[in-house]
Amino acid sequence: MAYRIGFSQCSMDGPWRKAMLAGMQRELSFHSEVELRVTDAHDNSQRQQQQIRELLREGVDLLIVSPYESEPVTPAVEQAMRQGIPVVLVDRRTGSPEYTAYVGGSNKAVGEMAASYADRLLGHQGRIIEILGTPGSSATSDRHQGFTEGLRAYPGLQVVGQVTGNWQEKTLKPALATALQQHPDVSLIFAHNDAMGRGAFEVCQQLGLAKQIRIIGVDGLYGKGEGIDLVQRGVLDASLLYSPGGEDAMRTALKILRNRPFKRENLLGSIVIDSTNVETMQQQTDKIVSQQQDVERQQGLLQSLRATYASQQTILYGLLFALLGALVLGMMAWLSARKNRHINHQLALQNAANDKINRQLVSQNEEIRQQRNQLEALAEQARADTEAKLRFFTNFSHELRTPLTLIQGPVEELLTSSPDLSTMQRQDLTLVRRNTQRLLQLVNQLLDFRKIEVGKMAVRATEGNLVSFVREIVDAFEKPAQLRGVELRFLAAEPVLMAWFDVNILDKVFFNLLSNALKFTPDHGQITISLQPLNEGRSLQVSVADTGPGISSQDQAHIFEWFYQGEQAAAAKGSGMGLALALGLVRLHQGQLAVSSQLGLGSTFVVTLPRELPEELCSVALPAAKLHAFEETEMLDADLVPATTQALPESTSQLLVLVIEDNAEVNEFVARKLRPHFRVHAATDGHTGLRLATDLIPDLIVCDVMMPGLSGLELVAQLRQDWRSSHIPVVLLTARNAPEQQVEGVQAGADLYLTKPFNPTFLLESVRTLLANRAHQRERFRREMSTETATVVATDPDQKFLADLTAIVEANYTRSNLSVEDVARSLGISRMQLYRKVKAVLGTGVTDFIQNLRLTKARELLLDESLTIADVAYELGFSSPSYFSTSFKARYQLAPSEFRTLHITPHY
Repeated sequence: MAYRIGFSQCSMDGPWRKAMLAGMQRELSFHSEVELRVTDAHDNSQRQQQQIRELLREGVDLLIVSPYESEPVTPAVEQAMRQGIPVVLVDRRTGSPEYTAYVGGSNKAVGEMAASYADRLLGHQGRIIEILGTPGSSATSDRHQGFTEGLRAYPGLQVVGQVTGNWQEKTLKPALATALQQHPDVSLIFAHNDAMGRGAFEVCQQLGLAKQIRIIGVDGLYGKGEGIDLVQRGVLDASLLYSPGGEDAMRTALKILRNRPFKRENLLGSIVIDSTNVETMQQQTDKIVSQQQDVERQQGLLQSLRATYASQQTILYGLLFALLGALVLGMMAWLSARKNRHINHQLALQNAANDKINRQLVSQNEEIRQQRNQLEALAEQARADTEAKLRFFTNFSHELRTPLTLIQGPVEELLTSSPDLSTMQRQDLTLVRRNTQRLLQLVNQLLDFRKIEVGKMAVRATEGNLVSFVREIVDAFEKPAQLRGVELRFLAAEPVLMAWFDVNILDKVFFNLLSNALKFTPDHGQITISLQPLNEGRSLQVSVADTGPGISSQDQAHIFEWFYQGEQAAAAKGSGMGLALALGLVRLHQGQLAVSSQLGLGSTFVVTLPRELPEELCSVALPAAKLHAFEETEMLDADLVPATTQALPESTSQLLVLVIEDNAEVNEFVARKLRPHFRVHAATDGHTGLRLATDLIPDLIVCDVMMPGLSGLELVAQLRQDWRSSHIPVVLLTARNAPEQQVEGVQAGADLYLTKPFNPTFLLESVRTLLANRAHQRERFRREMSTETATVVATDPDQKFLADLTAIVEANYTRSNLSVEDVARSLGISRMQLYRKVKAVLGTGVTDFIQNLRLTKARELLLDESLTIADVAYELGFSSPSYFSTSFKARYQLAPSEFRTLHITPHY
């Protein structure tokens, strides 16, 4: 049965709209009985409404509408429904629920996905510019809303500017260039489509910011200059697939026309296309295009066969008429009958061929759909595998660092503060410390492995003398080599060989190679380290040769694989990470690591490095960080530690320290070290710790970074936002030392970071230093409050608290019965909280503070000759003029009358 479908498109401009129409036409290539009538409204709602009504007058069996604006086309769609014509809406809805089916993606979900991917791409911290589509467009508003709501889950990401691009790359360029010049620290641009993302990349290139700024686009279309191609060429870091939905809309329309079951709401999914899956997407799309071309060629052959069939039918009819006129001619009738049988045989063969071609087309179409589903499943599985790998390494690292803290802390304290240890005890403790440090080195190697795997290990090269750098590493192995009689030789072709290299990366590489060489070289053997230029001085080669047992050819094929140990003696077995880590670091440094070895003749490892590195890998020396250390943070198992609060015995000190740590043993260890010097309270989860901090107002807080319910960084941020606790110094205990985590900690408001395992003595001295600094700050506030005026400028939370407190007291000057409870109630806190806050900020009591404000105001009022001293006393809430005079004289060593005489010039 033949059908006629009308398609009202809001606009044919732009590759995404063209892709929608192309998808419909691809689906219709399997249904020759369907005619598609297409109209283009050129982004004009009035014109689109008229075109829909024209399609209805021409007579269509079904109407597909992609609205430009929802409300203006609603009456025309409702008219079609009243006439019994089904309506399929694509991409955008109308303002009425009267439609047959809807096919399209969720622009809001795309915006939320962009926010999530931006957080993962920037490592939880960055500044963003958003490039919007046409103002008023539902796609623009929904994508912006989704992106804004998605960013609320990532407080480290901040949108600092917006540029309107109207879906075109040329429109946005002047405004984007201005925005980037105003915000040079922008690290990511989110463009509402790939064309604007391409324009943003060109602007970044002109400003020299292309390597600094990441760009995310939307559409993910196939073709030259479109999303997949832009990601593949590195123009975009990612493109969010927003399917045009042409095929799905046409399939839904055909189900409706043929009275088959269909879904009224068809929401199309979206995926992130980035460097991890763009090659797969490209290959799958190429294959789909190739198969589509095969389908079109076969359809062309089918059309040719049908034309032949129609031509032969005409011949057949002519022969039949000829037979009627040739009844009198027997021979002509016999020949005609014979020819007729031959034509029928050909027609039967052609019908069989047509059936075979149709079956092949159906099979190939099903194969294409299965491959698309497999591609989506593979992409989802890859994301799940990556997340599982990251969780494994982070949890494993933290599980090791926590017990290392409880081992290394007491050991360090015993070694440094126990002079009565015997020689044997000191040797044993030194052995424990050395092996604890070795465990910590293995943890760091695991973290380096994780960073390499996910591309987070950055090269920061500086220019230096590679000869002196390698010599220093060799010197560190001189003593252990002498103890075993191993000859350590260092040969350099020249005394100075300058190159650009990352000290931290190459230190790990050469340390691993020399450690392996010393481990496998027998006593009285020889290790030779040589350094020489290659390729006419463009490269440098460092080789480490030993006289060990050598490596078999079977092991040589696998020694650079992670955790491979080979067929070596049990005493020589290691973690299987050293060589794999060295290879990954050398490649990251754009170099090569190779091995040559023969059994019984030793091994030689050769590192080849370029002397010059790309500009983006070179940097100046990094400034000293505010934080002591900050390594990778991982989540402990919350079920292992009950979330309870322990009240520990208080010392004679008036200073209160709150310890918040989810590991019970670490919690007790820290509290035990601080208890002889301070009063200590403890909590084992973030929410309990936050409640205690605001209830008790401690003098200092020691807190772990990751805890059940509320992390240390989130806790610090909330403390800094609340004026009750904004003044409290915070020391964070952590297992992270990555630079990006240091920045995150500074922004959260931490005063100091200590890396697990930490030195207990250093922790105690750090606490004392922070409390001393707090005392200096308290003295500054007291000097500010003792000025001629009681007004306080609210420039930070502590000063805002003082401003609010001062305003409440000033508003109640006349109340002689104004109490501390009244002031606390006005501020919405308890009497104890108010007392501890004032004591912490000013070092004085609340009553003294109120009295000082009144006496400061009294000096101002005494200068007004129209007021008597009694008027001033009652104006300021003193119960009697005598009490006012006594208080004033105690403060200023002058009676009120003497003060007035001294400061008011007599009138003559």
